[in-house]
Amino acid sequence: MFNVIGLDCWRFREAQSDEWFNAEVPGCVHTDLLRLGQIPDPFIGMNEAEVQWIDKQDWVYEACFETHTEQLQCRRIELVLEGLDTYADVKVNGQHVLSANNMFRQWRQDVKEFVQVGENRLEIYFRSPIAEDVPKLERLGYALPAPNDQSEAGGLADKKVSVFARKAPYHYGWDWGPRLVTSGIWREVRIEAWSGMIVRDLFIRQDEVNAEEARLTAVIEVENAGEATEAELRILADSKVWSKPVHLLKGKQTVELELDMSKPKLWWCRGLGEPHLYTFTAELAEREQGAVIAEKTVKTGLRSIRLVREPDAEGESFYFELNGVPVFAKGANHIPNDSFATDVTKERYRHEIASAAASHMNMLRVWGGGIYEEDVFYELCDEYGLLIWQDFMFACSMYPGDEAFVDNVAQEAEDNIKRLRNHPCIALWCGNNEIDSAWAHYEENGGWGWKKDYTPEQRERLWADYETLFHRVLPEAVHTWTPQTAYWPSSPLIGLTADRNQHAHPFSKAGDVHYWGGWHASEPFENYHVRVGRFMSEYGFQSFPEYKSVRAYAEEKDLELESAVMLAHQKNGAGNRLIKEYMERYMREPKDFTCFLPMSQILQAEAMKMAIESHRRHKPYCMGTLYWQMNDCWPVASWSSMDYFGRWKALQYTAKRSFADVLLSVTDAEQGNKELHIVNDTLKPIAGTLRLTLLHIRGSQVIREEDIQVQQAAGGAGIVHTLPTDKWLNGLNRAEHMLVACLTQNGEQLASCEVYFADTKEMDLPQTNIKITEVQGSRGSSFMLCSDVLARHVWLSAEREGIFSDNHLDLAPGVPKIIEFLGLSNGASTFEAVSPGTLTVHSLVDWIQG
Repeated sequence: MFNVIGLDCWRFREAQSDEWFNAEVPGCVHTDLLRLGQIPDPFIGMNEAEVQWIDKQDWVYEACFETHTEQLQCRRIELVLEGLDTYADVKVNGQHVLSANNMFRQWRQDVKEFVQVGENRLEIYFRSPIAEDVPKLERLGYALPAPNDQSEAGGLADKKVSVFARKAPYHYGWDWGPRLVTSGIWREVRIEAWSGMIVRDLFIRQDEVNAEEARLTAVIEVENAGEATEAELRILADSKVWSKPVHLLKGKQTVELELDMSKPKLWWCRGLGEPHLYTFTAELAEREQGAVIAEKTVKTGLRSIRLVREPDAEGESFYFELNGVPVFAKGANHIPNDSFATDVTKERYRHEIASAAASHMNMLRVWGGGIYEEDVFYELCDEYGLLIWQDFMFACSMYPGDEAFVDNVAQEAEDNIKRLRNHPCIALWCGNNEIDSAWAHYEENGGWGWKKDYTPEQRERLWADYETLFHRVLPEAVHTWTPQTAYWPSSPLIGLTADRNQHAHPFSKAGDVHYWGGWHASEPFENYHVRVGRFMSEYGFQSFPEYKSVRAYAEEKDLELESAVMLAHQKNGAGNRLIKEYMERYMREPKDFTCFLPMSQILQAEAMKMAIESHRRHKPYCMGTLYWQMNDCWPVASWSSMDYFGRWKALQYTAKRSFADVLLSVTDAEQGNKELHIVNDTLKPIAGTLRLTLLHIRGSQVIREEDIQVQQAAGGAGIVHTLPTDKWLNGLNRAEHMLVACLTQNGEQLASCEVYFADTKEMDLPQTNIKITEVQGSRGSSFMLCSDVLARHVWLSAEREGIFSDNHLDLAPGVPKIIEFLGLSNGASTFEAVSPGTLTVHSLVDWIQG
């Protein structure tokens, strides 16, 4: 017998008040107060500052549930709390049943002795995370590094307490997010009444998988509430059944069953094949009658994946191999989609993952300052074929190492690894974000300068605590619960020697790299050509959201770069200054602030195009490029390629083109010549025609044209043609001419790009008259764009929310482009062609000073 008992009539109150309000669960105090009109929207204007009092209070949530006589006859009545944020005491009918202290853990407790027939009451008392953790800081006697903890914004002066709580670090603020320290019930709460047996967990361990055979082991965790029982274990998948008799003792136990599948359908990431998924069901049945006593079903994809770190001619490789095929990882870093995680719907998750797949990505990195994402996030990544680099939730801070904290982390790791380990998308577990490189224990003058604030004894203690967490507890958890998955202690990390020493140089030809010179150090974008590591796991440049998104948090009077509201929605202290500084370096002056917005997106897109294509051209030396960042948790100026509302910035469209499986890319060569590269991420070789067409930017007449036969191996990258610029231009003005390159194979266009002989800032761009013509038979969803002069950075806007098949694009004179408008609605798994409503079009020349 198994029953799930729901809870209803949720309500909440401030602990020191007798006034109750209706609550929504899952949710948090902030979202409940906002829904009730008790606080202003913290995402609008300067309102973030108005809600900082919330985290200093204790809060009480309460619900009731009904139990019947037959349910009370069950051997177990378990309270299951999938997620409590964060410090909570739980009572049933006034009796304390458990205390929680970790947002990332599941809590389960048998409450049968406290439950009665009829109405029962559940109370969850949330203690203030600030009041809970300030005493820990005071007892320690010195602060732990936590530079992203915006304690001053929270009225705490320099008391940075985020490191003491096993709670989403970004709640305390980050350089792209607000300080909103939540409390509440953020995942499902339920009562499970059962007798007999229950299958707690089903893990399909993939011992050896290839195209010929899959050798698997079904690992089943069973709890038997009754006496020892003889049963039959059956595993069902793909019309196959495996079985064996089992003797189940009272209590918890693990049983295993080996499975063999011939010629399995493999799971592939996007671009390499179909992400096929199998459904496996574990059944426990009566030995004689055959009736099913308990069962559990999981979905997984069969694949072999490994992190390849092997010596080579350049140093040491760092890449992922999927089913024996080296994968060039293309994608971005993912942060939580909202400051309030329970506001993220399945539709919002699907929009992000579908956007990543539509942008030719094959990997996302779940960054360590957020949350272990909801199940649906990983299910969608499985479905769309996106690999996941999964951080544990530690970032940019040093953490305590006392026994209670370490034990708590060990249980957190077990809970989340076991929850996620069947997902074929999980490629790697990483211990933390940037802590090793920030502390730089073995380099006295290395890192972020943290060590200078501590005595030698304190340093050794902090490093010993670090090693306990990231070199013992977490790798042991990965090895125990998902032994086929790689573990990497910290990102970035060059490598580990016998004493775990990090190599000194950040580009030492091994490991992964976070390159931020093109932002924090004001280095020129051209450095992306030379600052290339073996795997680029972070780099980025900021932009503002589009005008419509900015107006969601700012009034017209606030539309000024240094206004109070703009600064409140720019969490990087130097952010607005840096965008302006780089814009002055690479672009002409915008007409006004509303023009500054799209021009900031152009600047960001051009920088990231340079970086992405440089990384890809360096294949196979470099085998991964994950820019910072895919998304936003609130409306803000940030490094995202897709704003809080899901609207694609110019970068998202640029990434789609620069991540294409076949890329045509241009670089400067000696003597002013141009080199054309083909990067081929497909499993088939290319033998095609490269057509080069020279045009004047003010006219569509072809000045010169040439066809060149080119080849590129499957999975290869390299120069296929060097263009002698002086010969082609033959004295023509560089700033007034351009070249269109188009790669075709068997009459099919594989890739194209525009080649410019002068920087954008040097070009006297003509006024444009872009014609938009509906494509017949498209039902209003497809359009042909054409311009009789060069139109740079053409931006289409639609009345309806959605995306374009291409945008932020260049139109060469007389060269038309077909654009589709796409929406994602009604449960669709991919973007579908729909009518955009009214269209408007602009280009760079509309935004710059004459």
